[in-house]
Amino acid sequence: MKDSFKEFIEKNRDAFDAQTPPESTWHKIETSLPRAGKQIFINSLAFWRAAAIVLLGISSYLFFTKNDMGTAKKDVTALQGFSDLESYYSLQIKEKMTLVHRFQSQTDITEDDVTQNLKKLEAMYLVLRQEMKNRPTQDVRDALVLNLLVRIDLINQQLNKLDRPQKEDQTRI
Repeated sequence: MKDSFKEFIEKNRDAFDAQTPPESTWHKIETSLPRAGKQIFINSLAFWRAAAIVLLGISSYLFFTKNDMGTAKKDVTALQGFSDLESYYSLQIKEKMTLVHRFQSQTDITEDDVTQNLKKLEAMYLVLRQEMKNRPTQDVRDALVLNLLVRIDLINQQLNKLDRPQKEDQTRI
């Protein structure tokens, strides 16, 4: 069957090529085809590439801003917890400094290296505190707590130093 169809086409090839369709047929076909100038933009590859780039850009922006907001929320939480620590340690420092001043006034001892170091630590604390307001991070918070703890330790050393002569006087009596 295939051979007979093939033979028919070969015998009548000239008859097929000799005939041309009417002009109106080509006109109907041409009007049904999309025009090159009026090609629909949504179906073009350039549109989908541009849409993918825009989507990638928006996704990246949202991802990174969400992460930044998450760290900012953590820093605010760290600040809230720090205010409790700061108030507790500041109260401890004030009470101990009151005792130091009382001892110094009773014994007429002038300021020594420990007191000078406490003043330097206080100045450093104020700088760190300003940094915490400008850029609150866990590292700055840790440095502030460490500063408070060192100051308390120095004050305790000062109290022990001031208390020693009184204890020695009491043991002699």
